[in-house]
Amino acid sequence: MSEPTFDVVVIGGGHAGCEAAAAAAQMGAKTLLLTFDPARVAFMSCNPAIGGVAKGQLVREIDALGGIMGRVTDECAIHFRMLNTSRGAAVHSPRAQCERLKYPQVMKRLLDAIPNLTVAAGEGVALIEDKGRVAGVADRNGHTIPCRAAIIASGTFLGGLMHCGEKKTEGGRVGEPASKLLADYLEQRGFDLLRLKTGTPARLNRDTIDWQGLEQQPGDDPPKRFSFDTNGPCPQNLVACRMTRTTQETHDWIRSGLDRAPLFSGQISGIGPRYCPSIEDKIVKFPDRQNHRIFLEPEGVEDKTVYPNGIPTSLPEDIQDKFIHSIPGLEHVEIYQYGYAVEYFASNPMDNHPWLESKRLPGLFLAGQINGTSGYEEAAGQGLIAGINAVLRMRGEDPFIPIRDEAYLGVMIDDLVTKGVTEPYRLFTSSAEHRLLLRQDNADLRLSGHGARLGLITSERLAKTERIRQGTIECIEALNSVKILPTQEINDKLGELGLEKITQPQTLEAILRRPGVTFGHLEALGFTGTPSCERIREQVEIEVAYSTYVQRHLKQADAQRHYEGVRLAEDTPYAELPGLRREAVDKLARIRPSSLGQAARISGIRPADLVVLYAHLQNKSKNKVSAR
Repeated sequence: MSEPTFDVVVIGGGHAGCEAAAAAAQMGAKTLLLTFDPARVAFMSCNPAIGGVAKGQLVREIDALGGIMGRVTDECAIHFRMLNTSRGAAVHSPRAQCERLKYPQVMKRLLDAIPNLTVAAGEGVALIEDKGRVAGVADRNGHTIPCRAAIIASGTFLGGLMHCGEKKTEGGRVGEPASKLLADYLEQRGFDLLRLKTGTPARLNRDTIDWQGLEQQPGDDPPKRFSFDTNGPCPQNLVACRMTRTTQETHDWIRSGLDRAPLFSGQISGIGPRYCPSIEDKIVKFPDRQNHRIFLEPEGVEDKTVYPNGIPTSLPEDIQDKFIHSIPGLEHVEIYQYGYAVEYFASNPMDNHPWLESKRLPGLFLAGQINGTSGYEEAAGQGLIAGINAVLRMRGEDPFIPIRDEAYLGVMIDDLVTKGVTEPYRLFTSSAEHRLLLRQDNADLRLSGHGARLGLITSERLAKTERIRQGTIECIEALNSVKILPTQEINDKLGELGLEKITQPQTLEAILRRPGVTFGHLEALGFTGTPSCERIREQVEIEVAYSTYVQRHLKQADAQRHYEGVRLAEDTPYAELPGLRREAVDKLARIRPSSLGQAARISGIRPADLVVLYAHLQNKSKNKVSAR
């Protein structure tokens, strides 16, 4: 085999492929991103929005590690909104509506500016192997591209089949082909493939919508950026989103077409996402619901296209015509493109190591919807981790595996490789047992050290993060060093501020910990140490408000990290361990957990099984000592 032309070849130019290619190239690997159409990299096939519940946290983590999704979003965003602001900081989640057509242009510009990275038109159809590991990629034209590692990020294109009523068309999205030969190769190679499904609604003409009377969904003022690197004034909200609802007439039209709906006629075999069902699925599962919300979200400032979020469908076009025109505000709307469903293949993610390298083929990494996930953000996060680890494995270095109390990235990947999927996986804040530690506001404080060590963020950016960390610590120390006494004057001021009076000396940190108290209240009490940096003020207020709970989570996380550090060898002979139940043997041998902590999270593994594993490790350690 000749010397590799590229170090890393990435197959697929969606959000996963772009992050994987960018990370590998920035770490010094000569990288090729192979995609059907380089002008449509990171194209948003569904809603042109980034972020949302848990997804927004994920994007900030990607950015903290040196990924590019946050930067592209900030440049293309036209409507910002922080979700869940009525609840605690742990679930605050940023979201931005983006210019659909601008997003791939900005992404392509950033990719083209990265040294070592080539973006080319083409289709990877198979992998070349040498001595049991990846040695190259074969393209559709019969060419071989030698490489040392390959990343498949095929999105919905892997064996993609689109459905609209009785019509079936091969493809991953409208107007683009399916990746059929690659699906055939993986199936023949023995990969455990699953059939999944997703869908998208019709696209509407903005000028033909009757906007009067529809409830407005305003953006934040001022909006907050996604990227910790974005400088200059905050981008402004350039469009307004509004909300409407389905009606009983809408539901009647949908029911009239169920016999022709691919989802119910047996035409679709793939499993769809539970948390983003089609409108026909909603009508069937919730027959007593009087209406369902629809968010009308513009796809650009000049672009007249509107995305009706809430009514994905694969019903026939004539039924779509009727039910859409029965919705308030859409009575006379022009439909640019009808909704459709797409089925595609995914590979069982339990066949991956926690660093996203395939157990079936060393040197192959999988990222995005091929691992059974849904969403641009989940895909981008996996792409970043796959790109990083492809380079680390080539160097012979230990892989980078974010852990569950450190990042939502760690939660997502651990869920995938430990539990697998039966439907498209979506990340939620409830997925994380330590979500109070994994807030969107502190992603850089948690992860920038890793980004710097990996060579993905600059020393200047790391220094900025450390200044924020140190400023936060110093301010909290200052608040703890100042005590106020329960004098009449102090209690009068507290009363004027609407705060409960004190009966014994209290630190200013204890006062700030009260619900609703800010630095403004402390200044009224005479505090002069308010940080000039808004970011530090925000961090201090959050850290102080949740300090008791944060300390509790940190203790729990420390206890769990002990078990994450107890490593299990990949060749552990589970079938030979006395006292291990048959179910446990089967599951442990299937997943091959890398640590005792991961083994504990496998469904069906009991405490008694963990005792057997721990005893095995202790005996193994004693035998090594005896041998020495």
